Amino acid sequence: MTASKTKKLFIKNMVCHRCVMAVEGELNKLDLNPVSVILGEAVIETEPDPATLEVLRRNLQSIGFELIDDKKSQLVEQIKTEIINYVHYDKELEGYVNFSDHLARVLEHEYSYLSNLFSSVVGTTIEKYIILQRIERVKELLVYDELTLSEISWKTGYSSVQHLSNQFKKIIGMSPTAYKKMQVHNRKTLDAVEKQ
Repeated sequence: MTASKTKKLFIKNMVCHRCVMAVEGELNKLDLNPVSVILGEAVIETEPDPATLEVLRRNLQSIGFELIDDKKSQLVEQIKTEIINYVHYDKELEGYVNFSDHLARVLEHEYSYLSNLFSSVVGTTIEKYIILQRIERVKELLVYDELTLSEISWKTGYSSVQHLSNQFKKIIGMSPTAYKKMQVHNRKTLDAVEKQ
């Protein structure tokens, strides 16, 4: 008996653990037997036939996800997933201090290639995307109202409260304190954070 060959699928807009459960549910409905499902990708036991793959594509699309076929789009989604994991889920960089080095190592491409590809596909730089994700994380922590601004600054990787406040005001148009006092908070879903 030969060992079965697994198939990796890349899926756009997976940004949270509920997304992982939703995608896993869709794979199970089609008896695709997921081996693992993480942000941005799923590994299934075998290559699905074209008809099943098309049903999966439609089912995922109906709940806000997209199956990605081309290699460049897959790589861009992997970059976004690494950034989201790092910013929102406190993923450690395995001893790497520099995020660009981390990306190059994990995705096995020169950072300059990743940076140029990301900019051409997304329309913004990796650095700007990281800043926008960090600002969304700050907004989330402000709304929770469990940490001081100093603690939020430290938790989100800012060198100081002043640095956080300046960047927040530049992007959002108001101070973190003013944002916190608002009745309605204009937060974005993580998959909608692209440009400001």
